[in-house]
Amino acid sequence: MLLSGCGRLLGRGSRRCYSVHTTPLTQPLKHVKRSAASKKLEPQDIQISQLRNGLVIASLENHSPVSKVGIFVKAGSRYEGPGDLGITHCLRVASNMTSRGASAFKLNRAIEAVGGNLRVTSTRDTMLYSGECMRDYIDDLLGYLGSIVLVPEFRRWEVDSASERLQVEREIAYRQPQIRVLENLHAAAYRNTLCNKLYCPDFMLGQFTCEQLHKYVKRHYCVGQMVLVGIGVAPSQLTKAAQELFGKRTGSGQAAAKAQYAGGEHRDPNCERLVHAAVVCEGAALGVPESLAFTVLQQVLGVGAHVKRGSDMTSTLTRAISKATAQPFTASAFNASYQDSGLFGVYTISPDESAADVINAAVSHVKQVAEGKIAEEDIERGKNQLAARSLMGMETLAALLEEVGSQVLVTGTYISPASAVEQIKEITKQDVVKAAKMFASGSKSMAASGRLRNTPFLDQL
Repeated sequence: MLLSGCGRLLGRGSRRCYSVHTTPLTQPLKHVKRSAASKKLEPQDIQISQLRNGLVIASLENHSPVSKVGIFVKAGSRYEGPGDLGITHCLRVASNMTSRGASAFKLNRAIEAVGGNLRVTSTRDTMLYSGECMRDYIDDLLGYLGSIVLVPEFRRWEVDSASERLQVEREIAYRQPQIRVLENLHAAAYRNTLCNKLYCPDFMLGQFTCEQLHKYVKRHYCVGQMVLVGIGVAPSQLTKAAQELFGKRTGSGQAAAKAQYAGGEHRDPNCERLVHAAVVCEGAALGVPESLAFTVLQQVLGVGAHVKRGSDMTSTLTRAISKATAQPFTASAFNASYQDSGLFGVYTISPDESAADVINAAVSHVKQVAEGKIAEEDIERGKNQLAARSLMGMETLAALLEEVGSQVLVTGTYISPASAVEQIKEITKQDVVKAAKMFASGSKSMAASGRLRNTPFLDQL
């Protein structure tokens, strides 16, 4: 009764609640003059500059009340040596420890006092130290962030306590079969650099010393290997802060060796009934023209459900597996790009008794695409989905910061979302088929986890 009563009240609403306008809303009103303040609040383009010591600065003033800054460093796990395996994981955990001029307690309280937060993530290529706060306190946050990156203390008792957190994080992460499979996949595919894992191996837990951590930071945390990115920060303000924090720093750091893709297989038999398996070839590196074709191919094959708890029947890979096995199984395309290499292939999840059928069907479908057996409408759908994902992914400050920093750090330039969409539109069916041919003819790598009694070996695919 309450709802119906509301409906009657709304039905008798005053006509003054409605208006009719004959001028298209997409056109500016000619009789209204824009104020000078409104002109100043227009979003600006990404501005990239470089200090004399080699530090690259990228800033975007979008007039957001919240500012986000990040320091990207070419010091990911691929830079670890044989005696330093897992040290980037330790640095990630030790990021909130004492730095020169500020104890761990003072650091945490000071960041909380300005309404900020700190987040440290790492990939095989980079370490990212990022934080956000209200834009009035951005200088304070940059000062704390700079001290964490440039002058960490690594006190012995704090490093010892980090070892316990290392073990806990590793155990939690490795409970997820996806993480185990992807870590083993990289170890099987590469002979050096990219074979290093993101999580500290068992035999290195508790082995890191303060001297090791200092040497790694001194060797790789150089301004020539860094990019400072600010979103919601005026370029002049960010440049001034960078000059104060990094102006006296020098060094170009040590470049990582070129990744050597070799191909291989890693099997992790256990009691889990669901078999997780990944079959890949060497893909494209970041920034090369072929990388976009691989990304479109990934969307065409399928990247999972687009709606929460929804199906993925728009995926050609899912449809092919369902047709071959007469049952719906989870499968998606896998694509990872690094600064000098990449991996592309398929990732399947299936019961152990159906693993062979599902994996063979997935690999066979990509080979059929390599023969040109793919509809034009599927190509267009994949391009549209990729364009939508690219634009929607830039709606959050965190995603925008990571995208800007990753591009500038690897390529030295930034491609805007609008330009990226135009490049996506230029991808043709021939480009997608060519990428699929690289998978069909390339040397394969495979990793599998679960009850593997019915899982084929790599040479049987």
